[in-house]
Amino acid sequence: MSGDLYRLAMTVLHPGFEGTSAPDWLRRALGEGLGGVVLFARNAVGADLVRELRAENPDVVVAIDEEGGTVTRLEVADGSSFPGNRALGVVDDVRLTERVGRQIGRMLAELDITLDYAPSADVNADPANPVIGVRSFGAAAELVSRHTAAYVEGVQGAGVAACAKHFPGHGDTVTDSHLALPTVHATRELLLERDLPPFRAAIESGVRSIMSGHLLVPALDPAVPATLSRTVMTELLRGELGFDGMLVTDAIEMRAVAAMAPPGEIAVRALDAGVDAICVGLSDENGLREIAEAIVAAVREGRLAEERLAEAAARVKALSTWYAAQSELRAKAHGDVDEGVGLDAARRALTTTGDGRLTSAPLVVEVNTRLNKAIDADTPTGVATALTALLPGTARVRLEQGGELPALGDRPVVLVVHDAARHPQVRETVARALAARPDAFVVDTGVPAAPEGGTHVHTHGISRVSAQAAAEWMTR
Repeated sequence: MSGDLYRLAMTVLHPGFEGTSAPDWLRRALGEGLGGVVLFARNAVGADLVRELRAENPDVVVAIDEEGGTVTRLEVADGSSFPGNRALGVVDDVRLTERVGRQIGRMLAELDITLDYAPSADVNADPANPVIGVRSFGAAAELVSRHTAAYVEGVQGAGVAACAKHFPGHGDTVTDSHLALPTVHATRELLLERDLPPFRAAIESGVRSIMSGHLLVPALDPAVPATLSRTVMTELLRGELGFDGMLVTDAIEMRAVAAMAPPGEIAVRALDAGVDAICVGLSDENGLREIAEAIVAAVREGRLAEERLAEAAARVKALSTWYAAQSELRAKAHGDVDEGVGLDAARRALTTTGDGRLTSAPLVVEVNTRLNKAIDADTPTGVATALTALLPGTARVRLEQGGELPALGDRPVVLVVHDAARHPQVRETVARALAARPDAFVVDTGVPAAPEGGTHVHTHGISRVSAQAAAEWMTR
């Protein structure tokens, strides 16, 4: 029974790892029944790597965060080929969103990746939200619901499992759960009306997975974060909303829960609450075994029911079985190349104010392009690169945090900002620049502030195609 218990514990663990090939410890763990692996940009993801993983365990759930827009693991070097959720919400064409989802699914299917940790089904109710922002389709429940369903149908129509996140909704927070535990101050009635409809829509669309958010939601459970709450994970998500797919945690090393207990204890509490898979964003052999042994010990001590662990492992295996059965959909998606859909979406998402036009190479000043922990640090905004392609000689300056504007001189000026709506200092910097150069362009790649003076271009997301669309418009 000990061996059986250990194998069940390994099945529910889904770690990430360092390196561009599978380390020996990970290969051994896969041979012992490790149920999942999470891939990141640091792994230089390709088909060869996925084949290495599947050679040890053909049924492994291979997962990745490929949202499009700001959160990409496959296209970090140049930026995503798709503009991201907020841009799609601005366009508000559900057929377009489904097409984008299908192409992202097709891209993952080519690599034999099982599960996409997307879409973000969060309703970005608070414009000051530091971690969701442009990752959300918008601030209205009905809009987010429609596009969440369309995205799920697109990804899963290409034979790859989608994952709606971050249940019960990370949109009404002002804290990044990578750094601390956010609290959602909303009544149960407001949550039912605003935050839960996108998850209902995802479930009705057959979403195979849902990711829990590390959020304290006192109206649902005042004692523990949602990930560790039976009230939220089992009674609400399973019982009231009727979800029976694989429920996965957000990464358990995030400070929102990591500050509460050791990783093994967090895993035990999450499983007891009703979660099926434990995402460990970065692990090693010792760390993984410690978590597995903590799960086994909890079962032996009677703190975690063996039936609950077996149920969780069965849901992980059910997701793998579903993926195996979608080979025809993946083969069909292989030939269904919709090459221009990302750029088309980015162009349609642009909102502009003013009528300025660039006719010579500008100075591009990146004001605040450092992003949050969910976004790979190497992801470029791409505006300077896109403008250089059209106007050779374009110069780029990146301000240090709190840094002063450079001398703007006589050449055209383009200010690139992100989420000016939630950064007073950025708005002040833009105002000073426009006072000196009223002819400057302001490109906001996030949630923009109301435009005042100059020519404003709002891309509503960071991606290669968003930058290209903005550059095309400014040089039209």
